[in-house]
Amino acid sequence: MMRRVAVSFVLAAGLARAGTAALRAAAPGGRERWERRNHAGRAVGLYAGPATALAAAVAAGRVRPAAAFAVAAAGACGAYDDIAGAGDPRRGFRAHLTALRHGEITSGAVKLFGISAAGLCAGALLKERSLDKVLAGIVIAGAAHAVNLLDVRPGRAAAAVLALGAPGLLRRGPGAELAAAATGAAAAVLPDDLGERVMIGDTGAHALGAAVGAAAVVCNGRPGLVAHAAAVVAAAVFGDKVSGLARF
Repeated sequence: MMRRVAVSFVLAAGLARAGTAALRAAAPGGRERWERRNHAGRAVGLYAGPATALAAAVAAGRVRPAAAFAVAAAGACGAYDDIAGAGDPRRGFRAHLTALRHGEITSGAVKLFGISAAGLCAGALLKERSLDKVLAGIVIAGAAHAVNLLDVRPGRAAAAVLALGAPGLLRRGPGAELAAAATGAAAAVLPDDLGERVMIGDTGAHALGAAVGAAAVVCNGRPGLVAHAAAVVAAAVFGDKVSGLARF
């Protein structure tokens, strides 16, 4: 069993590193499309975002195709926001839902509903009982959003995924392999993220969050699902405070 976990970790890490290097070398569409300014005003490339999402999805797909779907969908929604929402200062559920009530469909709203729908679909495939399906969807989508809340300083989101996914590595079965997929991809990009050479953006943060959420779903029965669902809902409600803590 440990061999399968190690394979998932190494596969995710290797794909994330290789994908980041390939995108940095090719820069499809021009380097200006990939460049963003971080909190300190430094120019940072978004190459690690798609590479991390793809790596986590591929590694998760070996274990549970439904988990791979959730990771890929979360990454795709995040990528849409990285592109369409570039320069939009609005952050958080309230801002995007307020805009929606006024007839404006923001990229953040698309991301919110897209990831939520993908999480519920994946949860329905990963669990058997109706309530567990709903709870699983909340955990997957909520984890994707929670990790993104932490992506306000270099390395915060990837480090959080390592911390959240580490307990899953000690479990047995597919849940441990899914945790390895999430932590392997996160570990691969963490040094460059901390060094402010790349950023994972919404693409990588949402994908990694969905991956660690899927691992939690597979590892836990109903009591664990309830606890995880309560945690991610609380993170969403107090999103500004969560992001504020991550800035230190």
